[in-house]
Formats: sequence, structure tokens, C-alpha cells
Amino acid sequence: MSKAPTWRSLLFVPATAERFVAKAHTRGADVIILDLEDSIPPAEKEAARAALPGAAAQVGQAGAEICVRINRPLELAIPDIAAAVMPAVTALMLPKVMGPEHIRLLSEVVAAREAALGLTPGHTRFIGIVETPQALPHLAAIAAADPRMAALGVGAEDLATELEAVPGGDLLYHFGMMVVAAARGAGILPLGSVGAFADFNDLEGYRASLKRSRRLGFACTACIHPLHVPVINEEYGPAPAEVDRARRLIATFEDALAKGLGAVAFEGAMIDLPVVERARRLLARVRS
Repeated sequence: MSKAPTWRSLLFVPATAERFVAKAHTRGADVIILDLEDSIPPAEKEAARAALPGAAAQVGQAGAEICVRINRPLELAIPDIAAAVMPAVTALMLPKVMGPEHIRLLSEVVAAREAALGLTPGHTRFIGIVETPQALPHLAAIAAADPRMAALGVGAEDLATELEAVPGGDLLYHFGMMVVAAARGAGILPLGSVGAFADFNDLEGYRASLKRSRRLGFACTACIHPLHVPVINEEYGPAPAEVDRARRLIATFEDALAKGLGAVAFEGAMIDLPVVERARRLLARVRS
């Protein structure tokens, strides 16, 4: 299984929106998602596919990874994959995932395209998004369906519509925790948060939602507004004080082990292996 990425923020940009594409690399997002799905009208799908190489070159110029969100219907997904798989694109977002077989079917299509282009097998990773109640019981199987899987999330708006519910913390908490358990069990990233904020200017409310979501185990989330990117990076990334403490804790533990000590005290508390493992995982999330 490939090592999980250290993503925090993923910013959606319509592939044909030249003004947004031109500025995307300045926003600080870890991943730019060039969208072929909801933000692109049916009549513009082909133009969006044709725009991908140029858009990828622009949005990736500051080092962000590039993802492409494809469409769900196969008659659109197949040409989307043909257009999106390229050296510059390292991930595809798969909307409305039906189950593990759906993931494996698309992986087969992607593998053929990678081979045709001479790319390393597995170059293109997957972000799976579950948006229907029928797929919810299969979250764990979807998360572990294929080595390409890098992250898993639920699509709050579409899922709420299917459930005839209102998107928000109450609805998302239960399914969000299912995502966290499924993703962590498969060694991939849980994507999302347990809150819905339509007001882009309510940054403090958004920050509070992310703080709660990070404590619940979420690792990264996607957004459509650039104002949200720095907030996500701050809340989903390790704080400098946390990183410093983790390094000191690990050093203390390893020093004690070298001296043959079984019980280790660190800053007024006893520490053991699970505490040290959490510190090591926190350091693994530090982006270079």
C-alpha cells in the first residue's frame, strides 16, 4: 500500500475558468482540483477536457499537486480519464462512488491510460467520494478497494439531497465518523469536516468546525473558496508548538529506552508507546 499523502487543503477550480486557474497557484492549497464535473455545464465538457493540459501547467507552478474531478456516468468518465491522466496530474477525484467494484473498474481504465503514456503504474491516485445512501454500507470496502486510493470522503450536499435531509453537523457527524474509521482502517486520508457553512465570510465559524473535525480524526478537506485555504492549512496541519513537543517527547522516550528504562516521564506525565506513536504520526504530517 502506498504511503498516505500529507494533504491538508484541496481547492476546487473549474477547468475552464481562466481567471481562477491563473490565480490558483497563489492560494497556498496543497492540492488544486481541476473540475470537470458540477461546475462545468454539459455543453462545455469537451472544452474542459481540452483545457486540462494548459490549466495543469498553470495551477501546478508553485508546487501544488494536481487532481482532476471526473464525471460519474461512464460515457463521460472514460473520456475524462483519457484527458486527465498525464504526468502533471497525480490524482483523480471520483464522485458518486457506488462500491469497491466501481473503484477497481476505473483503476483498470486508468492503468491502461498510464501504460499508453509510459507512466509508472499507480502514478494516478484516487480520492473517492460517496454521495448516495446505497454506498454508505460499503465505505470500508471502498477505502481498501485499490492501492490507488489516497483519500475518502462523503459529498455532503448530494448525500443530504438523497436522504431528504439538511446538510450540517448533525447529519454529517455520523457519516463523517464512518469515513474516518473506514479511511484510517485502510491507511488512507479521511477527507471532509462535520459542518456546513454557506457563508464564505464566516471564517471563525468555519475554523471552529475544522477544529472539531480535526479532533475527530479528519486529515484534509476540500473547499471552493480561496479564503478557506489558509484556515484549513492552519487547523489541519500540525501547529509549530505541537511539532516541537512531539520531537521532544520522542527524544525523551528514545533516550529512556537506550538507558533500559521501562517507565518514562515527560513534562509531568508518564508516556508509553501509544503516546509516542501519536507523536510520530503527527511528525509524519509535517509538510516539507
